Amino acid sequence: MKKIIMLSGLLVILVVVTFSSAYILTEGQQAIITQFGRPIGEAKTEAGLHFKVPFIQKVQYLEKRILSWDGYPNQIPTRDKKYIIVDTTARWRIIDSLKFIQTVQNERGAKARLDAILDAITRDTISSHNLVEAVRNTNSILDYIEEKRIESQKKVESGELLVAEEEEITGEIEKITIGRENLSSIIAKKAAEELKSFGISIIDVQLRRIAYEASVEKKVYERMISERKRVAGKIRSIGEGEKAKIQGKTSRDLQRINSEAYRQAQLIKGKAEAESIRIYAQALSQDRKFYEFMRTMDAYKASFKEDTGFILSTDSPFLDMLKRKP
Repeated sequence: MKKIIMLSGLLVILVVVTFSSAYILTEGQQAIITQFGRPIGEAKTEAGLHFKVPFIQKVQYLEKRILSWDGYPNQIPTRDKKYIIVDTTARWRIIDSLKFIQTVQNERGAKARLDAILDAITRDTISSHNLVEAVRNTNSILDYIEEKRIESQKKVESGELLVAEEEEITGEIEKITIGRENLSSIIAKKAAEELKSFGISIIDVQLRRIAYEASVEKKVYERMISERKRVAGKIRSIGEGEKAKIQGKTSRDLQRINSEAYRQAQLIKGKAEAESIRIYAQALSQDRKFYEFMRTMDAYKASFKEDTGFILSTDSPFLDMLKRKP
């Protein structure tokens, strides 16, 4: 019985020692061994079964995968005195576990460092540039407007348009020199330099949302509406001017077409009458009596209608043809 108890005790001790000395790392983990709270050796990054000294050494697990950071939306003034709310996000990872443990200890401490460093760098970067740099990424809209302006000017020169579109219609569009993506890259680069000493690597930083402060947002919208109404009024004014010019040109073209058509009609009519007179004269010259007979018959057809009465003397010249013998 004593041997059984001793063997059982040894087996229990062996199991406890084994479980206390062995640990498993998954694919997304890395580990640091600490002894009495101090890191020992290099970080373990290979997935699988690992061992340590039981009881006196402990395992601190760290993420090997990419982690995300979400900042707090802060109000930041831009260089052109526009107060905006900027919400940022970033992706980061632990590249030096030993430094990470020695400086920030865990992810909560890392988040505190990220909050302080990224918020400060974002504020400094945004406040040193105009608002448009944080909103737009390229000047493609200005290139498009310039391209359309050149096309309109060419159409005016070729006569396809009467008036080119004015640049004022597009409003005042500020040109950028850096752009939103480059601002994000600047923030990420500055943050990476400061976070390197904590064993942290910044992958990228994104300006997730940019909005006006609530107190000025309404005024901004009202100004935008007023600007759009002004542009719409300008477009309508140009449209009315174009309409009047087109209608005037159409009226002139219509008068010219009618005048030309009347002239052509009169020429054709004059030629037809001249031809008719020529034919009559030719017919008259060939057989005057036959011509007189046909014209008299036409006169009878036109005069003798149903329910028509005439009072004529028997010696009237008009009835002379009827009184003749065949």
